[in-house]
Amino acid sequence: MESDAFVREYLLLGLAFDRLEEGFVDAYTGDPELRRRTENAPAPVPRDLSHTAKRLRDELPAAGLSDERTRFLDAHLRALDCSARKFAGDDIGFVDEVEAYFDVHIEPGNEDDYRDAHRRLDALLPPGGGSGMSLAERLQAHRKTEVIPADRLAECVEAFSSALRDKVRAVYPLPESERVEYEVVGDKPWSGFNYYLGDYRSRVAINSDLEQQMSNLPRLIAHEAYPGHHTEHCRKEAGLVAAGQGEQTLFLVNTPQCLMAEGLADLALEAIVGPGWGLWAQEIYADLGLRFDGELAEQLGAASAGLLSVRQDAALLLHDRGRSHDDVAEFLQRWSLSSPERARQSLRFLSSPLWRAYISTYVEGYRLLGGWLAQAPVGVERSERFLRLLDEPLVPSSLR
Repeated sequence: MESDAFVREYLLLGLAFDRLEEGFVDAYTGDPELRRRTENAPAPVPRDLSHTAKRLRDELPAAGLSDERTRFLDAHLRALDCSARKFAGDDIGFVDEVEAYFDVHIEPGNEDDYRDAHRRLDALLPPGGGSGMSLAERLQAHRKTEVIPADRLAECVEAFSSALRDKVRAVYPLPESERVEYEVVGDKPWSGFNYYLGDYRSRVAINSDLEQQMSNLPRLIAHEAYPGHHTEHCRKEAGLVAAGQGEQTLFLVNTPQCLMAEGLADLALEAIVGPGWGLWAQEIYADLGLRFDGELAEQLGAASAGLLSVRQDAALLLHDRGRSHDDVAEFLQRWSLSSPERARQSLRFLSSPLWRAYISTYVEGYRLLGGWLAQAPVGVERSERFLRLLDEPLVPSSLR
């Protein structure tokens, strides 16, 4: 099979999954005729999609593609085969499911790391308004002091988007026509979401059900837009897609693309602003007439990094060990120091049939990509490594 015909079959296979679960196709910017063909076809049979994925994996070595493209497609066809078998009702262990989707093997975190993170947070947080406040109560009280007033959220979003965009364009050039539009939505299991529309345009939705905090907003904008998801989509469209790599026009949930993208986006603020991002953010808030302790926010963020695996541990408890929702909510409250409401919001995400394994993209993505970037010294070399993440069709095994 010629390479173009092979990629066309891959695209048709991936697009078919959106007929099984709306939202499985996160973004598609390729030939609209393929989308129409998929939408007008009879509803796909999951077992048939599994057979197609297996067949394409077998035919891939003879497709005449570069080693880099072959590795990318092989990892994604493996993920699609697993998704198809899940839709068909196969009983696949959660750890095996995550490995097939995201090209990583997961293990439980270490509660000693969580205890150490708690000790660091305890030393940083104000003592609270009275004796006997737990660490979780003190953290939640501090977070309330950081809540952005609802009527100021839009201007804060615009201020950080503009500042980050300027920084990104100076280091990682973007097409002049690129743009991001922001909207506030509700009743979603996530805090923010990038909808890439093609032609260098994104719509970023911010969840109004969750109070937006000053320390989190710069990270959210960096994650969803500059230099995170929007920037990656733009540069891959201008580079890989323009060079004929049609498989990059399709972005699918529960594939290695997601782990690479989420790891990149979670590291985006540090990559573009670097150490001292707290004071940088403090100055922007000050220009808006808002008080923010950027140095404390950065210190708390560093301490909280020790709790990285808590949410993945919660997914393992729920899906691998069969623990109840109440048990998992209690686990989240204990170790992530979250409020009951935020723990239930996290549990909603972990319980979604489509998103249940997705938490590993944040945990393992941050860990893998962060470790890989840290091998290069801060400065030009690390910026060049981050540029590779933006521009190249890498998968987790490429970095390992």
